[in-house]
Amino acid sequence: MRVVRWTSKETCSSPQTKKLPVPGGDYGVASSYRRIASLRTAEQLTAYLDAQEIKLPFDAELSSGPESPLATPLEVDGRKIGNRFTILPMEGWDGTTAGGSTKHILRRWRNFGLSGAKLIWGGEAVAVEHAARANPNQLWLHEQTKAEIGYLREELLETHRESFGNDDDLLVGLQLTHSGRFSRPNVKDQLEPIGLYHHPILDERCGGSDKVRILSDAEIDDLIERFVNTAAIAADLGFEFVDIKHCHGYLGHEFLSGFDRPGRYGGSFENRTRFLREIVSGIRDQSPNLMIAVRVSAIDWVPFQMGPDGVGEPCRFEGQEYRFAFGGDKTGVGVDLSEPLLLLKLLEKLNIHLVCISVGSPYYNPHIQRPAYFPPTDGYPPPEDPLVGVARQIELTRQLKNACPNLTYVGSGYSYLQQWLPNVGQAVVRDGGVDSVGLGRMVLSYPDLPADVLAGRNLQHKRICRTFSDCTSGPRNGMISGCYPLDEYYRHLDERKELDAIKAAFRKTV
Repeated sequence: MRVVRWTSKETCSSPQTKKLPVPGGDYGVASSYRRIASLRTAEQLTAYLDAQEIKLPFDAELSSGPESPLATPLEVDGRKIGNRFTILPMEGWDGTTAGGSTKHILRRWRNFGLSGAKLIWGGEAVAVEHAARANPNQLWLHEQTKAEIGYLREELLETHRESFGNDDDLLVGLQLTHSGRFSRPNVKDQLEPIGLYHHPILDERCGGSDKVRILSDAEIDDLIERFVNTAAIAADLGFEFVDIKHCHGYLGHEFLSGFDRPGRYGGSFENRTRFLREIVSGIRDQSPNLMIAVRVSAIDWVPFQMGPDGVGEPCRFEGQEYRFAFGGDKTGVGVDLSEPLLLLKLLEKLNIHLVCISVGSPYYNPHIQRPAYFPPTDGYPPPEDPLVGVARQIELTRQLKNACPNLTYVGSGYSYLQQWLPNVGQAVVRDGGVDSVGLGRMVLSYPDLPADVLAGRNLQHKRICRTFSDCTSGPRNGMISGCYPLDEYYRHLDERKELDAIKAAFRKTV
């Protein structure tokens, strides 16, 4: 099956229908894909990209110093951001059951500070209430944990000042989240799903439709108030912006695909964005100096599963249309950018100028959201070369930025590029395809990669994330967050041996 070509029926700049070329390629067997680590020279990489017909911006030579595209400052809402690297928010599984911090989280936030990146997009996914937590050890911001989470920010800033002299051009925010149907607030391996509508595939993965609690409009009204109040706490702590999370299958993202939900929060585009608009209105009333950002899955596909040939394949669905994908063309594996572009125009109207573009979900179609050669233990081997997934995200972001240029765009999906991440990131920024390069998994094993790149130092190859997916497999098997293969802090934990055994059992099944 071939990747369906993208078609946009509308852009912010023109109502004309036009074809949107996308890196394509046949679905195939993972063993036929070259591992990035084996592509040791620029010539080898570009030859492989050409052979696979993957279009990926690439600079063979890196610039360093203030003239580098990656060192160029940005300005958002009058606030200077000193370079083009962003630390993306990740979901921690290593806090306290009350939602507070631990030594593991403190170490991670200090690493964010020494990274050299000048935009810290939330640091962590932080829940707005207990029921919203993706696991019983996720950070949860409330009055009892306020001081601990505020201390994380202070230590991040202090570490940055010690490493780089000042923090005048460092922008630090906090991602606010509700995990929706992926909530596990009390037991790590027990879902307590909360949804906006019944989904024929995802409900079954949650134990059946009777297990999914569908929020009423009144409950959503109350939830909006909790987002607004939590944002006020973040503002009191000194965070300069909050991200109202709308990505990866979590509750904010599910609002965007509530096409068949009745009531004030479903159906029309206006109703499906009411949740976002009312949170923004409340924050502006209560915390007028707090910036707002949105991380959004701009496209989504049908859930995937492991197929009989041992690689991922799209799940079958009833009927002629798949009606649950924001940014989808209803085929299940295609794209229509009409509504994502409407959302960007809405953000502009709401004076929200900072947006991070992601895709899909790490729970049900991880190969498009988090390209990796090695799948997590609850995943499937990728049905396409992971470089196709990287190129898709870069191209999608470029097209959205070109269509709605007045926003500041942070890109995702770069970690799979490994040692070639700086070369691709520089090329995309230089060509105007993105404003800032977002780093997620890479920061767990090699937090100071941005500092090394900007200083013109050689990369430390033994620390480069190779997307082994242990940072996903570990937590999903009840372990703390971290890079077990490459970070000395985690390599010698007893949990490392336990995870190795789990992975060995998984490999026997694929």
